[in-house]
Amino acid sequence: MSKELWQESATTLAKKIKSGETTSRDVIESHLGRIEDVNKSINAIVEIYPDDVRRNADAADAVQKSGAPLGALHGVPFTVKVNLDLAGHATTQGSVALKDNVVSGNAPVVERMLEAGGVALGHTNMPDLGLRINTQSALHGDTHNPWRRGVTAAGSSGGEAAAISSGMSPIGLGNDIGGSLRNPAYACGIASIKPSRGRVPGGNPSDPYPMNLNAQIMLVDGVLARTVEDVRTGLEAIMGAHPSDPISISAPFRGTPVPKRVALVPEPIGGSTHPDVAEGVRIAGRALSAAGYEVEEIEIPMLSAAYSNWGQLMMQNSDQNYEIFKSAIGEGGMRFLDLTGAGHVPMTTADLHEMHNTRHTIAKTWRKFMSQYPLIVGPTWTQPPFEHDFDTKDTESAWAVIEMYRFVLPANLLGLPAACVATGVANGLPTGVQVMGDMFREDVCLDAAEVIESAVGVLTPIDPRN
Repeated sequence: MSKELWQESATTLAKKIKSGETTSRDVIESHLGRIEDVNKSINAIVEIYPDDVRRNADAADAVQKSGAPLGALHGVPFTVKVNLDLAGHATTQGSVALKDNVVSGNAPVVERMLEAGGVALGHTNMPDLGLRINTQSALHGDTHNPWRRGVTAAGSSGGEAAAISSGMSPIGLGNDIGGSLRNPAYACGIASIKPSRGRVPGGNPSDPYPMNLNAQIMLVDGVLARTVEDVRTGLEAIMGAHPSDPISISAPFRGTPVPKRVALVPEPIGGSTHPDVAEGVRIAGRALSAAGYEVEEIEIPMLSAAYSNWGQLMMQNSDQNYEIFKSAIGEGGMRFLDLTGAGHVPMTTADLHEMHNTRHTIAKTWRKFMSQYPLIVGPTWTQPPFEHDFDTKDTESAWAVIEMYRFVLPANLLGLPAACVATGVANGLPTGVQVMGDMFREDVCLDAAEVIESAVGVLTPIDPRN
């Protein structure tokens, strides 16, 4: 049975459009129809631009017919997390305070997707200012996981992952300072890449304030999609130096060969790990071993130190910006911050000095370790996706959530790339792993993720389930 266009991958759609087998307009209409059918049940896309989209699709088809060179994603729809600038539309960041923040320019990653021929379809949901890993927005409402209503799609790029998982979009853009590209990919059963620091240009033309230090060190924009191939295509489209981002650089996507050695971490220290999650990691390990990788279960050095150092960097920002947060985020977001102690741990100059020295020590230790084990494969979350409001129930539940996403934190702290890929389904919810590599070795991460995907299969798109 032939697939509907909304079921196809982004790279397949690009090939079909380029060859003339289909048109961008037909692809767009298929996705708009899918949005009409399913978005009301999961609330992933918070603003759709049908007139703009149809006009841009028709323009893409005219270029295709002219015989002009086409970008890698020519005519393909993509969605944009609502904290990334899309000219003519509101960058709300999920906050009531920013509901009228209509912007005039595009974020660098949006600009790059458009240059690759992509057609911007709409904005996707996120928690207020991205300060929860559960996509419940005071402005836009709750996003439900397509695999089970009432369960989190994670965050903060949760609307993006839910839209892709349910077939409303084939590929999209988000960002990650504490797993926000990987958490939702895991929860929704899709793929993503958190690039190395500097690989992809960040920021927005509309940003009213200088970037905080924790964001300068740890925040990156990246790509989510249903297949690893699409993630790779999207990353190659958006990467490279950009004049608006002083730390962005142009570096080759492919690096020199490295040993195919994997440090497998089914149950990372620092908390408990659900058996289904650990088995997902071992499924990945078996797939890699069968493909010729040398896989060893081994403890990672300075892992607990990496968790706490990430927390110190984030708490410093929370303390400095606590009053801004109070005025800009809703009750749920503030409750999560307060339950986890945000804004109440002022740091001295000596504390800051020690924090950054420790971060450098961790980075040196990991660089040495990764010269022997170029890949680290372990959980994204160490527990299954939770029900809405669990993260704000009480102090114990809030900290339980932080514990479950602990293994995503070192990649942010150290600026390392990390790909996310599904490993199966357990009790009706997806399982998955993240594949971490050394700086600027996204190629190695994605190659390994593709091996895992080939063994497990692609789980999405799916129809939203109750």
